[in-house]
Amino acid sequence: MPETPHIVSDVMTRTVVAVGREAPFKELVQTLGTWRVSAMPVLEGEGRVIGVVSEADLLPKEEFRDSDPDRFQQLRRLPDLAKAGAVTAEELMSSPAVTVHPDATLPEAARIMAVRGVKRLPVVDAEGKLQGIVTRGDLLKVFLRTDQDIEAEVHRTVVSHLFPGSGVHVRAREGVVTLSGQLGDTALIPVAARLTRAVEGVVDVECHFRGVGPDQAAHPA
Repeated sequence: MPETPHIVSDVMTRTVVAVGREAPFKELVQTLGTWRVSAMPVLEGEGRVIGVVSEADLLPKEEFRDSDPDRFQQLRRLPDLAKAGAVTAEELMSSPAVTVHPDATLPEAARIMAVRGVKRLPVVDAEGKLQGIVTRGDLLKVFLRTDQDIEAEVHRTVVSHLFPGSGVHVRAREGVVTLSGQLGDTALIPVAARLTRAVEGVVDVECHFRGVGPDQAAHPA
């Protein structure tokens, strides 16, 4: 199996901008602007994450500042109207926060983001205390691996186990891995493709194998 995967703690940002539950609206705007972030965790006690407040949570105050929504709009936008009247982080935050543990794999973190529709995840320990934050961009860092590193890992963890002693070649170009060579048994090709695709940094896999007939396999030229 591939030596990877990396885990969330490998790519997360450990220095995180956060606020307390009583932080006022203006402080939230100032903090987001000063640190150039679009969201931040809300903490209580000794750093336990209780929610996340984002620019989207703050915008209703501006959106409804000079409007008088009719009853239909009030019913349809009730959560946003509530946030328009909020003045503290506790009133504005999305809670409970969608979080991830530091030992989660990057695919696991990516699935949480996709399913829950969030762009970032506070990273918390078993007690819910903030350890860092991981963003979509952090999860993409694995694709910055060099082609040489990818080739070496595919050969070491896939080819050497599935096709020991064979002449299978591995080539990576811009993250696209090509497996090629001559095989006596082509049944393992789908397995090789699947395991290669699981190596972090691999963008795609192409297989260009040539099958060897029984006679040739028994009496190689």
